[in-house]
Amino acid sequence: MEETNRQKKIGGVLQRDLADILQKNLKDAGRTGVIISVSKVKVTTDLSIAKAYISIFPQKHAQEVIEEINLGKSKIKHEMAQRTRNQLRKMPEINYYLDDSLDYIEGIEKSIKGEENPINDPDLLERRKKS
Repeated sequence: MEETNRQKKIGGVLQRDLADILQKNLKDAGRTGVIISVSKVKVTTDLSIAKAYISIFPQKHAQEVIEEINLGKSKIKHEMAQRTRNQLRKMPEINYYLDDSLDYIEGIEKSIKGEENPINDPDLLERRKKS
């Protein structure tokens, strides 16, 4: 089912504000050399739950940053509610997911460029088969 215009608008507002808040919290925590961005926010039809897809670079810090975000979930929600109080009546519950689309794209590019050769490495074919 396709998202309504209302869902898209709320997702856009949440995405912009959430990116600001997460970057500010990352800076306040003293984490340097880590870039965080919110790639997409999808909101349910009843506007009660939002799924935020987050990209973190470098990838090696991704899991620990997501854990930190989940620990500070209530603080982030409160700050989001303060920012969006004129646009939203009720703040949706935000669930955070790691966006791994960049890794997926990188894998495709390697395959296209020929860096992964199934003739030289026959194990690649087994990984690509769907079960």
